[in-house]
Amino acid sequence: MNRKTLVLPAVAGLLTPVLAACGGSDSGSKSGDAIVVGTTDRFTATKDAPAPLDPAYAYDVGTWNILRQSVQTLMAQPKGEGDPVPDAAESCSFTDSGSERYACKLREGLKFASGDAVTADAVKYSIERALRIDADSGVSALLNTIDTIETQGDREVIFHLKTADATFPYKLSTPVAGIVNPKDYEKDKLREGFEVDGSGPYTFAADVENNAIVSATFSENPSYKGAVEVNNSKVELRAFADADAMGAAIDKGDIDVMTRTMSPALIQKLDAGGDENVDLVDMPGLEIRYLAFNTTASSVKSKAVRQAMAQLINRGELVSKVYGTQAEPLYSLVPATVTGHSNSFFNKYGNPSAAKAKELLSKAGITTPVKLTLHYTTDHYGSATKQEFQILQKQLNDSGLFDASIQGHPWETFRPAERKGEYDVYGMGWFPDFPDADNFLAPFLDKDNFLGSPYSNSTIQRSLIPQSRREADRLGASKSLTAIQDTVAEDVPVLPLWQGKQYVAARDDITGVAYALNSSSTLQLWELGRGVSG
Repeated sequence: MNRKTLVLPAVAGLLTPVLAACGGSDSGSKSGDAIVVGTTDRFTATKDAPAPLDPAYAYDVGTWNILRQSVQTLMAQPKGEGDPVPDAAESCSFTDSGSERYACKLREGLKFASGDAVTADAVKYSIERALRIDADSGVSALLNTIDTIETQGDREVIFHLKTADATFPYKLSTPVAGIVNPKDYEKDKLREGFEVDGSGPYTFAADVENNAIVSATFSENPSYKGAVEVNNSKVELRAFADADAMGAAIDKGDIDVMTRTMSPALIQKLDAGGDENVDLVDMPGLEIRYLAFNTTASSVKSKAVRQAMAQLINRGELVSKVYGTQAEPLYSLVPATVTGHSNSFFNKYGNPSAAKAKELLSKAGITTPVKLTLHYTTDHYGSATKQEFQILQKQLNDSGLFDASIQGHPWETFRPAERKGEYDVYGMGWFPDFPDADNFLAPFLDKDNFLGSPYSNSTIQRSLIPQSRREADRLGASKSLTAIQDTVAEDVPVLPLWQGKQYVAARDDITGVAYALNSSSTLQLWELGRGVSG
């Protein structure tokens, strides 16, 4: 019997899983063979990105999901809703009223998997290393509110911040703040290749062919001390070329679990009971998709061109034709389920209108049709991305106001080209580093942003983002957050499209599946166990 396990939304816009047919984490067993998990994520080392798994460089959901299993952080995101909890730390807290001094005490007896002690100096070294290297992935920007780091003895770490940052505990739960052994990671140089060493729940070993991971083995780390309970002794992560190949593998029993990215057709098949031995778990997600702009490029330099695209694109049609019930239209960078969300794009542009778009371009003196190319990645966000961009192209061109073409690229070349400003318009996705509105805004709009975007708004950077971070009660930050979203709708440096659910499929003898992903799409392999089928 195919069973569908729902994860219901909780209060305050966050998400709390509830256990149903797939069983809870306490029903698993560490006996038996490795649990095999399939993914279509690609893990490659290239000339432009030779160190994909270094915590000081990695900044996408796939590589972070490797690091979260193996490299420990002071804090960790809980498996359900709520604030981060201590992991490598025994305790952490702000020690002042202004949220500018944050102190952590390490658990006693912490060790790296190698046997070396995890000390306060190692924590300081790791985080200062990420800031010093300042990789072009943009990941170090998550730590940019740190001024200095102080240690007291082997177990006390104190962070002095440049400005108040109520989101700082969340940032210490991200892999860029992962604790590494100075013996394994040089101070001023990224660690190239696919070796990962840390003090997390698992050790990591990769099987590599042609500079890409074919499969990876996570083995339980007996030295681990932290917040999670490991329900299995070994997990194998196996990479597939596409969703069809991954789906065929779970049908045959070659793999036990499927994660991202399943195609819409595969999800529909499983949802309809297409495989009686495979269960589908679906839950509200915080994944978003959007168009980004090189705002200095001639084709989209005029704000009116970007506004006209915002006025034309029909999100409802796009979602219904490509994703159906698996996604919903999004009118802000901040998902509708996150505290601080505002429907700023709908408030400004309303329903799609070619007449209004034409008026915008005419008033700005823009000659039509505007010629441009929409770029997308062929292998990072799932097989439906091409169809999505075909529909976007048709919507723009049917207006007579644009002459748009589309072009697809593999992720390993797409991401470096985007960072270098080679694309005028390009499609991206975002899985949050942590479930707070700040993380859907600052990475795109702050200095040294994730996209490498030339767009800069001094009011957002100097006033609104700092104001929002002063509010420990995130409802109190709503005024600043709404102002940021309204500015984005006016200037359109990015154009939000949709937010999606997230899915995990598993054979019916696998337990803990409802907790295999948290609200930030963090893969939690330790939750999986092997039970009884049927």
